[in-house]
Amino acid sequence: METWYYEVESIDGDYANLKRTDKDVEDLKLVARALLPPEIMVGSKLKYEMMQYELM
Repeated sequence: METWYYEVESIDGDYANLKRTDKDVEDLKLVARALLPPEIMVGSKLKYEMMQYELM
């Protein structure tokens, strides 16, 4: 299972835009906030592993 790292770029209602930080990817990933830790804010660092997001 791979581990990916993201940073929260923006929050728009029930969704957050995540930018991948471990690999050079230009596109943002739109993720429902229900899948993310509730305490996230813009600039939060996240780890995605085993189909779960974890605040770092």
